[in-house]
Amino acid sequence: MDASSTSARGFGRAAALALAVALAATACTSGGGGSADGVAKSEPPKQGSIDINAKSPDQLRDGGEVRLPLYQWITQWNPFQVDGRYGDGVEIMRALEPNLFTTDESGTFKPVTDYLLEAKVTSTSPQVITYKLNPKATWSDGKPLGYLDFKADWEASNGKKDGYNIADSAGYELISGVEQGADASEVKVTFSEPYADWQNLFRPLVPAAGIGTADDFNKGWIDKIPITAGALKIGTMDKTAQTITLVPDQAWWGAKVKTDKITFRVMSQSATTQAFLNNEIDLATAGTATAYGQLKDAKDTVIRSASPWDEVHLSFGGGGAVADQKVRQALGKALDRSALIKIANNGVPVEFKPLGNHIFMPNQTGYQDNSGEWAKFDLAAAKKALDEAGWKEAGSGQPRTKDGQPLTLHFVINDATPQAQLDLATAAQAMWLAAGVKVELDKVPSNDFFTKYVNTGKFDIASWRNTDSFPLSSSLLNFRLPQGDNVFGNYSKLGTPEIDALLKKAAGTVDPVEAAKLYNQADARIWELGHTVELYQRPTVVAVRKGLANYGAFGLAGADYAKVGWEK
Repeated sequence: MDASSTSARGFGRAAALALAVALAATACTSGGGGSADGVAKSEPPKQGSIDINAKSPDQLRDGGEVRLPLYQWITQWNPFQVDGRYGDGVEIMRALEPNLFTTDESGTFKPVTDYLLEAKVTSTSPQVITYKLNPKATWSDGKPLGYLDFKADWEASNGKKDGYNIADSAGYELISGVEQGADASEVKVTFSEPYADWQNLFRPLVPAAGIGTADDFNKGWIDKIPITAGALKIGTMDKTAQTITLVPDQAWWGAKVKTDKITFRVMSQSATTQAFLNNEIDLATAGTATAYGQLKDAKDTVIRSASPWDEVHLSFGGGGAVADQKVRQALGKALDRSALIKIANNGVPVEFKPLGNHIFMPNQTGYQDNSGEWAKFDLAAAKKALDEAGWKEAGSGQPRTKDGQPLTLHFVINDATPQAQLDLATAAQAMWLAAGVKVELDKVPSNDFFTKYVNTGKFDIASWRNTDSFPLSSSLLNFRLPQGDNVFGNYSKLGTPEIDALLKKAAGTVDPVEAAKLYNQADARIWELGHTVELYQRPTVVAVRKGLANYGAFGLAGADYAKVGWEK
């Protein structure tokens, strides 16, 4: 769990949305009320970086409790169900259910041998994946993991079963069959079309016994986890106290868990600073100027940082004046991104750098800056584009006009947005006005920000964070053309058949080098479309209790709660 993030992180989906942010979850002291940015900046963590105080089991003491924050109470625990996508909930489920693959520091999938001895492509026409399961792996009801679990997960998630309220059919709808292989520990999955990111499927694997009917699928995991198969199991789930504890499962066949329990306590992100200082939790976000200032010198505290898949952007809507591509392109060219990023970076010890890609993060293999002229600050070019769009200048400080109407846009902002982010929005507002675009900042209730505005496309300009958006094929949801009322994750409703075709072809390209070329071609078209202006990759910066091992800032790597513990 990225404790520096307030986003509802997606389960293999690009549009993982922040819960209470407009421009970013990173709160900084405001330019007017905060101190000057005198914090020395380090370079962003490089590719392959991870900062978790990695220790082997023999370096950890037996017993003890690890106390972590949780940013909302989790009701739906089925990660394949539409309401079960809250990112921290999915991560906890991967500690309790078979997580067949994890990711290393570079974001590369690796099999988790406690469950999966091997998985590989054994045929390319059609594509067949053969999984060799660990024969020791069993569910808490005593049944071994097997092909029936894979089959049930596929059939529940491919979108063909009535009544199953699924979260995402990506990948599953391309599977044509699931069968037992040479023995009970072997599973063969056949695809109707090539699918490059097959390793992200069945993560975690959910037992067939728990999703046999639509009622089981939709309601059988509400406020409970009926069947597990992990090193840890649920100890207590106290909704009144808003706490969840994980304890070692004595039936576990793998390496012994060192801790006695891991406790998750629900609290707001802003409350983590004082809770950490009061010795109530062992990790807190330090990704804001205020939090970092209070935590960096606290007793028995270590600051850890890494670069996850976490981006901050500005999105344009698809209606009104911004329906015109030239207007959207002008809005991008009128922004001085470096000045905006400096505002966000105020008081935070890791440098934020401009992000030039919608699909790759800078610390991912395949990243290249495709922003070109579309994100280059060029006021003259912005004005020229608006001229070409028919918006005539009306004098300094006045909005341009067309057919007697002023060029006035609405920037929808969550009313819980921190002051520094309002400063950033105000700075952008001034930049746009210099080009002749009047932008009004419309504050809306935090509970309505997504449901009534972003999700419905009711905005000219808005901002939120996408997090954990890999594997790369998940980017299709953010940028694909809507189908009827289904906008997928493309809340701007902007797209082209060419972008769709490139992203779909990339998702079916097994060679990662060739796939990267296609993704970058699509990204260049997304920049040209004026869909989204990327600002920066947001690093994880956390304060961790001294001595906590195998936890902290993971970057692109997956967490393993079974290895979390305290140094001897």
